[in-house]
Amino acid sequence: MAGSAAGRVLRDRNAGLYLAAVVVTGFGTSAMWLTAGIWVKSLTGSDSLAALAVFAMWLPSLAGPALGALADRVRRKPLLIRANLTMAGLLTVLLAVDSAERIWILFAVLVLYGVSGVVMDAAETALVAHTVDVRLLGDFNGLRMIAAEGMKLLAPLTGAGLYARFGGGAVALLDAASFALAAGVCALLRVSEPAR
Repeated sequence: MAGSAAGRVLRDRNAGLYLAAVVVTGFGTSAMWLTAGIWVKSLTGSDSLAALAVFAMWLPSLAGPALGALADRVRRKPLLIRANLTMAGLLTVLLAVDSAERIWILFAVLVLYGVSGVVMDAAETALVAHTVDVRLLGDFNGLRMIAAEGMKLLAPLTGAGLYARFGGGAVALLDAASFALAAGVCALLRVSEPAR
């Protein structure tokens, strides 16, 4: 039964693409979420600053209603494409973070990461209604939750391993690639979305 539900969702072009975008961005975000704290701790030796790295990423959610309202004022597909491409570019700036003196760059990027996350979450949620067939919504949402939670288990370990082997820049590039790929997947979606 569950297999047939997954098959129905994955056979639908839009639902399959949308799910792919969720998996890709979820992987990159979960990898960065854990690695940011490790990165800060290794450069500064401070547990408090390492905890603040995670806090910096989630701080913008306090302004969630105001930030989410942006997604109600513009077309969601172009917003998602632009936001993903912006994050892909922004994450490459983290290649400059190689000492405690430059840790502020990481914190600034993490706050902007959080801002984009809130805006993109709102846009993704609203876009589902225009993208996925209403008959598939229940199965799609179930698969989306499974994929998102699965990435939270797999990606942090991958990010930590990548960090241990190659450093924080490698994780930033992995995350940037995930955002760039998600932008490409979003561009392939066929959406009839009213102008705002």
